[in-house]
Amino acid sequence: MAGAVLSVGVLAVSATLVVGCAAAGGVSVAATRLAGVADAAALAAADAVSGAIPGAPCERAHDLAAIAGSVLAACTVEGMVVTVTVTTRMGPFPIAARARAGPPL
Repeated sequence: MAGAVLSVGVLAVSATLVVGCAAAGGVSVAATRLAGVADAAALAAADAVSGAIPGAPCERAHDLAAIAGSVLAACTVEGMVVTVTVTTRMGPFPIAARARAGPPL
């Protein structure tokens, strides 16, 4: 009987660890993807600032973030440099990424 209880306990702990690691891995993948979305949104906005593409910089960043299923949380333009913050959710976890783009220094 004691062996059965120990086996059930080990199985429960193992299952909890597997679920926790899978959730952490999923959030990590989503955060990496969101960083790419932030980079692309910042680059699109910087292109708009430079005149390479038409439109308002923050509108371009907003459109790109929306296409990727994210939300543009912040967009600031300082001269030719654009800083954007995009957010999304992975289950109960909020995820945010920030990126800057502009001309080379």
